[in-house]
Amino acid sequence: QVQLAESGGGLVQAGGSLRLSCAASGRTLSRSTMAWFRQAPGKEREFVAALTWTGGGTYYAGSVKGRFTISREIAKNTVNLQMNSLKPEDTAVYYCAADFSRYGITYSSSVGDYDYWGQGTQVTVSS
Repeated sequence: QVQLAESGGGLVQAGGSLRLSCAASGRTLSRSTMAWFRQAPGKEREFVAALTWTGGGTYYAGSVKGRFTISREIAKNTVNLQMNSLKPEDTAVYYCAADFSRYGITYSSSVGDYDYWGQGTQVTVSS
């Protein structure tokens, strides 16, 4: 079992930046694929970014590519999401998720492919 805990959400003006962190406990993240998803009110949860721990690859949704960066801190068993040039449409609850079935080699953008989820952290971008 792995427990995931997000932090770093908050209120920011459009054009600003936030850094989210997801700390894992109970299991090392080696051989995992870690991802960030988000869910805005009235909308389905959507893929934001993923990182394959074994391969070190990073992947992004088109709407955030070039603005968001996913990274890892191996020693801290943590994955981060640096969000720059934030827009009001980035407002959502952000969740981190872990998948161990792909051994950290490939990734999926589907919610159903991730077995472990954090509780979420609210990000609000004002215009």
